[in-house]
Amino acid sequence: MDWQNLFNLVLGVALPVGGWFCRQLWDSVKELKTDITELRLHVAENCVKKTEMESQYSKIETMLEKIFDKLDKKVDK
Repeated sequence: MDWQNLFNLVLGVALPVGGWFCRQLWDSVKELKTDITELRLHVAENCVKKTEMESQYSKIETMLEKIFDKLDKKVDK
């Protein structure tokens, strides 16, 4: 067997395997893109927005201020 036949044999085996591997990577990337799109939609629909959290925090701060004021009055007595 001369070198040219050996080279052709190795190349004939390696290229289809490499092509299959590249195809698997390509399909995985496409699937990940669709998953990311679905995740973005899910987060936009179901997660709390920043403005909603800020209003909740302001309510909690107001309640804590009232509690601290009452505690300060109790200490003064």
